Amino acid sequence: METNYSRSPRRRRRGGFGKLLLLIFTVAAIVSFGWFGYLKFIPSNEQIDPKYKTEYPIVIKGIETTFGAKVESDLVKLPLPLLEDIFSEDKPIHYEKKSGTIVFTSTDKVLRLKTDALTGIMNQKPYKLTIAAEVIDDVVYIPTAPLEELLGLRVEYNKTTKIVTLLKEGDVIQHADASPKDGAAIRVAPSIREPYLLKVKQGDSIRVWEDTKGWLLVQSSDGHIGYLNKKDVQLTTIEEVPKRSVDNVNVPWKVKGSKINLTWEAVYNRRIDPTKIGEMPGVNVVSPTWFKLLDEKGTIEAKADPAYVKWAHERGYQVWALFDNAFKPDLTTVALSTVESRFNMIKQLLAFAQIYNLQGINVDFENVHTKDKENLVQFMKEMTPLLHEQGLVVSIDVTPKSNSEMWSVFLDRAALGKVVDYMMVMAYDEHWGASPKSGSVASLPWTERSIKKIMEEDGVPANKIVLSMPLYTRVWTEKADETGAVKVSSKAIGMEKVKTIIAEKQLKPIFDEAAGQNYVEFKEDGALKRIWIEDDTSMKARVEIVHKYDLAGVATWARSFQTPSIWQTIDNTLTKKQ
Repeated sequence: METNYSRSPRRRRRGGFGKLLLLIFTVAAIVSFGWFGYLKFIPSNEQIDPKYKTEYPIVIKGIETTFGAKVESDLVKLPLPLLEDIFSEDKPIHYEKKSGTIVFTSTDKVLRLKTDALTGIMNQKPYKLTIAAEVIDDVVYIPTAPLEELLGLRVEYNKTTKIVTLLKEGDVIQHADASPKDGAAIRVAPSIREPYLLKVKQGDSIRVWEDTKGWLLVQSSDGHIGYLNKKDVQLTTIEEVPKRSVDNVNVPWKVKGSKINLTWEAVYNRRIDPTKIGEMPGVNVVSPTWFKLLDEKGTIEAKADPAYVKWAHERGYQVWALFDNAFKPDLTTVALSTVESRFNMIKQLLAFAQIYNLQGINVDFENVHTKDKENLVQFMKEMTPLLHEQGLVVSIDVTPKSNSEMWSVFLDRAALGKVVDYMMVMAYDEHWGASPKSGSVASLPWTERSIKKIMEEDGVPANKIVLSMPLYTRVWTEKADETGAVKVSSKAIGMEKVKTIIAEKQLKPIFDEAAGQNYVEFKEDGALKRIWIEDDTSMKARVEIVHKYDLAGVATWARSFQTPSIWQTIDNTLTKKQ
C-alpha cells in the first residue's frame, strides 16, 4: 500500500512537466509564426537615400552602369567604353588615339571630329557642336548630339537627380501607374523588409524593366531605380523608341526583273580597245581594273579611260570600276591604319567616279594581314555612305572561306555584308596556280559549298551575293623527276585556247561527275596533261546555283578569257530562256 502511495506524486510531477514543455513549444510557435508574419506582411518603414557609383550615374534598362557621364552646362557627354559596349555589334564609333579623331558611321552618314574641337565634317560638310569631345583620365567623353543624330540614341538627363538614362532606338518600354491610394514604395531590393528609396504617388507613371518573383524592377520619372511590389502597380502603355529617319536611303542598282551579269575587264599596261570587244548579250555591268593603291598615304593610281566608259554606256552597261590594293600587304596595313589615309582614298574614288561618270566602285583587297581585318571593315563603313550619297553602288570581292591567313581569314564577311550593296564571292582557284595537286579551278560542289558557308556562317543575305565564276582554266602538268616523285605545275588559259588544244590533239572530253564539268587528259613530252574544262556545261551548272539560292547575280573573271558564245549561254540560263 505504501508503495502505491509513493508512486502517485511522481506521476503528477511528470504530467506537470509535460504540460510545461507543451506550453513552451506553443508559445515558441506563436512567437515564430508572429515573427514570420511580421517579416512577411509588415513592411519596413526605413527610408534611405538613393546611392550611386558616380556623380552622374548612367542607367540602361533599370541597371546602373559602371561608367558615369560628364555634364557641362547641362549638356551630357558619354564615355566611349560604354558606347562601345552598347553598340558592340555594329561598332559605329571608331577612335584614333594618335590623332584624337572620332569617326561615326551609320547607313547614310559619316562624321569625323576631333577631341577638344567644336567643328567636324559630316558627309564632307561642316558640322558644329555645342560642346566638344574630350579626354579625361585616358577616357574619351563624347557629346550626345551626334549620338542621337547618327545612331538613334535617346539621352535623358534629370537635372535634379543627375541621373542619365539611355535608350536605344527600337527599345520597348512598359509603362505602369502606381495604384495604392497612399502611394507605393520603391525599395532597394525585392522584399518588403528592405528599406525604401522613395514613394511614388497614386497614378504616377513609372517604367517597368523586369519582372522578378512578384517584384518589378522599375524606374521613376526622375530616373531613380529600385523594386516595386507587383500588386502596387497597374500596367498601362507600351512605348517603342522610334528609329531615326534615314536620309537618301540607297537602293542598290539592279536590272528590273533580272539579275546582275557583270564581267571584269583586266586592264594591265595598255588601254582596252573597245572596238575589239565583241557583243556580250546579257551583260549589264563591266568592271575595269582601273584603280590601284600606290603609296602608304592612300594615293591611288588611275588608268581610267573615258572612251571605254562611253562605249559601255552606249551599250547599256553600268561601269563599276575596280580598286585594288596592289596585293601588297605591308602597304595595305599602313594605308588602312589612319583616318586621314582612308579618307584620302575615299576622296579620290569619289572624284574619279564623278570625272569618269562611273556607277559603282568594286573593292578588291587581297593578300592582306589578318591584323588589318577591322581596319578594312572601317574603310568600307567610312566609304559606303559617301559613295551612296553620290549614287554609286558599292561592292567588295571576297574569297571562299578557308584557313589562309592572307587570302581569307582577314575578311570579316559578316561585318562587310552589313555595309556593302553586293559581295562578289570569287568562287575560283579551288586548285590555285601553285597547287601541289591537280584539280578543277572551281568544281561544282566546292562552288556551292563556298556560297552556302558565307550565307549560313556569316549571315550574308542571298540578295547581296554575286557568284563570281572563272572563264579560265588551268592546264596541269604532272611529271616524275629522277626520284620518281611527281611534280605538279600549271598554266592558266582561256576558253578559246582549250578548244584549240582539244581540236589539235583530237581529244574527246568526258564528264567528271565529282567536279561537275568536262575533263580531258593527254601525254606530252613525257608528262601527263590534265584539263578540267570551263564551257557551256560548267557555266550552266553554276548559274543554276544562282537560281537555287536566289542570289543577286553572276560575275565572270575575266572578259578576255571568254569564248564569244559563252555570254549567250550565261544569259539564257540566268534569264531562264529556252
